[in-house]
Amino acid sequence: MSTENVNEEVHNAYEVIKNGGIILYPTDTVWGIGCDATNEEAIKKIYALKQREETKSMIVLMNGDRMLYNVFNEVPEVAWQILDVTDKPTTLILDNPRNVAKNIVAPDNTLGMRLVKEPFCYKLMERMKKPLVSTSANISGMPTPNSFKEIDHHILDGVDYIVNLHHDKVAAKPSTIIKLGNDLQVKVIRP
Repeated sequence: MSTENVNEEVHNAYEVIKNGGIILYPTDTVWGIGCDATNEEAIKKIYALKQREETKSMIVLMNGDRMLYNVFNEVPEVAWQILDVTDKPTTLILDNPRNVAKNIVAPDNTLGMRLVKEPFCYKLMERMKKPLVSTSANISGMPTPNSFKEIDHHILDGVDYIVNLHHDKVAAKPSTIIKLGNDLQVKVIRP
């Protein structure tokens, strides 16, 4: 995969996202459906496409500390410790997010986030200057697809843009999910 292809796909996806669209894209784990995490209407489109209740929050991807601190005023020290020692993609659920759409925040005022280095996602967020919604590319309650060819036609037909990268790649496992409260409570949701 050339840098030129990644840059072209970043440009195409960005044009769709900045106009309120939703994309189907490869993440560092599984294929995801995404949009601008500050756009409430675009997030509603994802909930509708996945046939998912809006009370079941989704996660956001971020590309670094600056974006993390723009969304979370307080990041517990244990979050940095976990991110430093983990060798696999890890989603952290943190308290009191801000500067994101209200309909992506869980009813308990938390939000799951994952820092990613995967080139496409990283460069797209660099261009957006905002977090990217990430939710598995399946109808709610159905299995998460392990490859592009397993994605349901309803999802393929329902997004505004399909990123043309890694269509032959088998997905990695979904990320580990750990909930970290500002009260220092730590709970593993998915190992």
